[in-house]
Amino acid sequence: MNSWLGKMERKFGRYAIPNIMKYLIVLYAGGYFLYMINPMFYLNYLVLDWGAVLHGQIWRLLTFLMQPPSASIFMVALLLYIYYMIGMQLENALGTFRFNFYLLTGIVLHIVASLIVYLTTGMVISPSVEYLNLSFFFVFAMLFPDAQFLLFFAIPIKGKWIALIDGFYFLWAIISPFLPAYKGTGYGAMMAALASILNVLIFYLLSRNMHAYSPKEVKRRRDYQRKVQQAQKPEHVYENGARHKCAVCGRTELDDPNLEFRYCSKCNGNYEYCQDHLFTHTHVK
Repeated sequence: MNSWLGKMERKFGRYAIPNIMKYLIVLYAGGYFLYMINPMFYLNYLVLDWGAVLHGQIWRLLTFLMQPPSASIFMVALLLYIYYMIGMQLENALGTFRFNFYLLTGIVLHIVASLIVYLTTGMVISPSVEYLNLSFFFVFAMLFPDAQFLLFFAIPIKGKWIALIDGFYFLWAIISPFLPAYKGTGYGAMMAALASILNVLIFYLLSRNMHAYSPKEVKRRRDYQRKVQQAQKPEHVYENGARHKCAVCGRTELDDPNLEFRYCSKCNGNYEYCQDHLFTHTHVK
């Protein structure tokens, strides 16, 4: 499945939107300012109401994302900052296309879940995008389980424990509508929580080798790409004008035009090897 996602990236990767979190933050901020001006505007014109969508108000398929994360300007600023920072971390680790894919799949699942509820029960339940953003912590914990957050900007806590706390929050959102005290309310949060968990599972199955996105591997790939770019520049000119030289045997392309040369991504430095020694040399550390 990972190869399928790779094929998708090669085919559609050029359409991915870099820094997509920046645009989502603008949507959230815009939703909050609309709320400040008219608290009912979002509910009347922007919420995901399938009855209205099926009567032509298709903008609601996008504008439901403008749901403000809080009524408090302090909490809005804090949450938007957290969402932006962790979203950018994930985009840097996963790559622009895969992060776009994760977000788009999550949004589509929210829309589909709301449609299924409407078609089967006639109820209009607009999903909360809060859980899509909170699901970032699950993916972050898969990639960086030991990375530390400063909870309340003071208490250091590892990513895996943040994800565990996040899990309890999701669990509460799922079971609370069935508790007598809630009297059948909270179905929007439950639906959003389930859709977000399903999104995490789908992404995990499509990207099972999460080790490939670990900080060490990301750094190794970037270093390798830098070496390749440097190799394409005519920086090294050896004897008789040769451009490539094996660090083990010393042969160049002038000795044998059929020789192929590659840089080793695991060596510390710009070491180039011929095809005979690329996989047999001792790595330079």
